[in-house]
Amino acid sequence: MQDSFHGVIAFALLALMLWVGSQLRSRLSWLRASLVPASIVGGLIGFLALSLDLLPGYSPADFTALTFHFFTLSFMSLCLTGGGRQDAPGGGGSIVRGGLWLTLAWSISLGMQGAIGFLVVTGYDAVTGSDVSGFLGAIVTHGFTQGPGQALTYGTIWETEYGIANAAQVGLIYASLGFLMAFALGVPLARRYLTKGLNANRASRLDDNFRLGFFTRAGDDEGNQQAPGMGRMVSHPGNLDSLAYHLGLLAIAYVITHLWLTFVQGIIGNASPFGINVGVLFSHNLFFLHGLGVCVLMRMVIDRLGLSHRVDDETLKRITGSAVDFMVVGTLMSIQFAVLYALLAPILLVTVTVTIATLVGCLLIGRLSGNLGPERTVTSFGCCCGSTGTGLLLLRMMDADFSTSVPKELAFFNLAIVVVNLHILMIFAPIVPSLTPAIYLLVFGGTAIALIACIPLMLMWGRHGRASSPSSGWAEGVPTQGHAAAQSDSASASTPTISKGAAS
Repeated sequence: MQDSFHGVIAFALLALMLWVGSQLRSRLSWLRASLVPASIVGGLIGFLALSLDLLPGYSPADFTALTFHFFTLSFMSLCLTGGGRQDAPGGGGSIVRGGLWLTLAWSISLGMQGAIGFLVVTGYDAVTGSDVSGFLGAIVTHGFTQGPGQALTYGTIWETEYGIANAAQVGLIYASLGFLMAFALGVPLARRYLTKGLNANRASRLDDNFRLGFFTRAGDDEGNQQAPGMGRMVSHPGNLDSLAYHLGLLAIAYVITHLWLTFVQGIIGNASPFGINVGVLFSHNLFFLHGLGVCVLMRMVIDRLGLSHRVDDETLKRITGSAVDFMVVGTLMSIQFAVLYALLAPILLVTVTVTIATLVGCLLIGRLSGNLGPERTVTSFGCCCGSTGTGLLLLRMMDADFSTSVPKELAFFNLAIVVVNLHILMIFAPIVPSLTPAIYLLVFGGTAIALIACIPLMLMWGRHGRASSPSSGWAEGVPTQGHAAAQSDSASASTPTISKGAAS
């Protein structure tokens, strides 16, 4: 039985680091002031413990698989969550339109980051005389925009098929640094929006409970939130605990997804029409994508059969939030210090350059997206610097109970980005090292430029939609402390601008 404990203890270490991070966040004043989530604090402590060999018998590789599965669970549980009321005050209009704004931000970043990373490393080699592969800079886009799972997937292919040494580990390092950049800049940005009262969800505010990280009182006259409930029991505890019931729903989706992928893989085999390995589309590395589709179909069936009362959305939201926390800790604990140290200079140059460019792009697109612009700004920045789970974690600061339409926009976004970027993700990304520099820059940089040209079309669509409904103060530049002021129809049809107080 002793051999069976290795994976269980690895999970226990993730949970331990989360607990330690939460305690430090509540006790250290400078951490409370920074609003850094416990998952980041705990993940950094875990990284240091592994780097100093304080966890004998465990290495960063032990946490990679756990990170992948927590990422997958976070979005499968989100897609099982019901649609909720779209006419609520936290609504952002069309989920499709909002999701397309997020898709634009991410897709532009995917191409832009890859081109910038390649050019930065190439320039570094020219100045220093080093011989670092430019593709170790190019893989930043998979670490930043796609997270550790895809960085590991493409990095491994580049290593084994094309001889790009350390590509997988460098991809994981970029993914981890992307998380740090997302929170180093995203948390202050979210805090600024919260301070200015630009967030739509009034349940999220900078009170003592938020800063401490724990609910310590039942609510008072000083504006502190009352501790919310965790959800509604849908099964009698004498029969089955409600949490176990909801985990069972996710387990069903997991099994169906696994059987689907196994079935299709058996049919496709090694088929490579036009030299393209279509099996990549149905590999378990893309489990989360197929899992999203399965969960969407499951929720549709549940609603059509009139069984929605048997599913508690708040419980599913708690599962989503917990999976995101574990994913962030696991990613930071997956870094191998030796590889980071050997390539520190080019990695840091690429990271800083890409982060600045991504932040500027997300701010501009967020400003143009209209109502819920602040939420989309921090969410898209998180998605473009770490993974969609990072975007969810930053969104949770401004939308604590996921009551706005942005989480649902993210679900649409996860499907849309695959369609929009199919040529990159499924055709070019696996074979990047076989491309000439000119072709690589044409594919990635050209994609970013083509999508930037789509922004005027989105603005035209947005103006048409706002002509029939008022928009928020974020879009019109007249926010009030505590809520966004409603505007007249004529004002809402004007070109979106950002208020001076919201500028970052």
